[in-house]
Amino acid sequence: MPRAEFIPKLFLCLRTYSLRTFVADLIAGLTVGLVALPLAMAFAISSGLPPQTGIYTAVVAGFTISAFGGSRFQIGGPTGAFVVVVSSIAAKYGFEGLVVCTIMAGVILVILGVTGMGTAIKFIPRPIIVGFTNGIALLIASTQIRDFFGLRMAQVPAEFLPKMDALATHFSTLSWTATLVGTAALLVLATVRILRPAIPGSIVVLVVATAAVAVFGLPVETIGTRFGSIPSGFPPFAIPSIHWSSLGGLLTPALTIAMLGAIESLMSAAVADRMTGDTHNPNVELIAQGLANIVTPFFGGIPATGAIARTATNIKSGARTPVAGMIHALTLLAILLFAAPLARFIPLAVLAAILLMVAWNMGEWHEIPKLLKLPVSDRAIWATTFFLTVFADLSLAVEVGMIFAALTFILKVTATTTVSEVTPEDVDAGRVHILQDKVVPEYVAVFRIHGPFLFGSTDKIRGIAARIHELPDIVALRLRNMTAIDGTGLLALEDLAREFRDAGKTMIVCGVREQPLELMAGSAFERFIGKENICSDLQHALRRAGELHRSEREMRR
Repeated sequence: MPRAEFIPKLFLCLRTYSLRTFVADLIAGLTVGLVALPLAMAFAISSGLPPQTGIYTAVVAGFTISAFGGSRFQIGGPTGAFVVVVSSIAAKYGFEGLVVCTIMAGVILVILGVTGMGTAIKFIPRPIIVGFTNGIALLIASTQIRDFFGLRMAQVPAEFLPKMDALATHFSTLSWTATLVGTAALLVLATVRILRPAIPGSIVVLVVATAAVAVFGLPVETIGTRFGSIPSGFPPFAIPSIHWSSLGGLLTPALTIAMLGAIESLMSAAVADRMTGDTHNPNVELIAQGLANIVTPFFGGIPATGAIARTATNIKSGARTPVAGMIHALTLLAILLFAAPLARFIPLAVLAAILLMVAWNMGEWHEIPKLLKLPVSDRAIWATTFFLTVFADLSLAVEVGMIFAALTFILKVTATTTVSEVTPEDVDAGRVHILQDKVVPEYVAVFRIHGPFLFGSTDKIRGIAARIHELPDIVALRLRNMTAIDGTGLLALEDLAREFRDAGKTMIVCGVREQPLELMAGSAFERFIGKENICSDLQHALRRAGELHRSEREMRR
């Protein structure tokens, strides 16, 4: 791989950096830094660790990921995906074991990036990612029940079912004050998200609730009552104690951290690309994620990855380059240096409400109705991944889901192989599909997909999306030779259709074979492009394009 492909985005952006760009980055960095503060503390507390470990992680990892990453807009730090993993590792191996696991995971991520494995994310089917995300969101929500209701419990079991049983047993100990504070915070978060999404709701509820607790002395558990004051000053540097004999037992949890870090960071970078039209470098991003996870434990931090919500906030706040992410980290450092003592008044019920909202937002629950319309195999992959994530183990969930998906992939590809005699009727029927005798007008662009359009190949369609603004107003996808499609492929077509619609253009599909057509009908694909834009053949598609073009010309008159 050429060495130029390993250049971080920051270095490329600095070539044309300007004062105007810096001002935009400064505003975005300050905004996302304030948004990240309660999340960083909440994720640490949910993992069974002191809140300052989350801030240390956001400062060190956030700065490293932005400085050396492959995305312009990525914001790194502790995330919800790691809560269950970190808490289980810390409970089993202690904080020192977690530190070693994090460093090992960082090394694995660097190796994946250097060897060009950053593109491997495309080989994870959509049902697995959704099932995995649904499961993690449910687990995160379950960890917040105690603090949200102020239950008096010495310890909460790590496993889901024993945890639910223990919470139910102690539910009679709830604090009405904590419940009211948490409920009010949750209502404010939901209202702000619906009515004023540009306002960082987490900051609003954090400031108001903390002020109320400090001024009125409300009888609720706070960071101070459980953990004491957050230490002021720079994240403390310490060389972790590594017992070489224990590395073998820590390899599996380290692989889990690396896998989660790779999946979430590359998903976050891909979301940023869709929001901005930029293109991230997945291998450079993995190297940066690896470096962050190697360095952060030396400063008392925990595993970190790209954070989708904070990255989206960064973009919406006007970020232009990775400098915004670095400013976000410096903002948190400034808070740590000058305002850390104030954190002791923050109510745990408010942090629980913030994480409940995070769990709801990250859960991708809107994907479930779509998945239920897919074939039984896709539904089974989703359900298996979801239930294993919740009731068994995160690593096992992805491993079993991938095995299941691989078997399904083989069956679908095998089913596309046919042997049949060519008849005169076949020759005549094929004339309406061929390009050679058709005139494609200048207001139409025709693309074709050959072969199975399954997970692992869907990224190839992004080449069309990258040219969306230079293409004509009508684009036809010729699917005569697309022999099969799965849920991930269908989602890619839906996303493409949505992008064309947002750009004021029309997408037509034509020549769809039996299996893809059946899947499209079952999932109501016509909602995205219109039933009249699903054509039986290319000849029909060109006629439909002509109708659309004439209608558009008449409207302009």
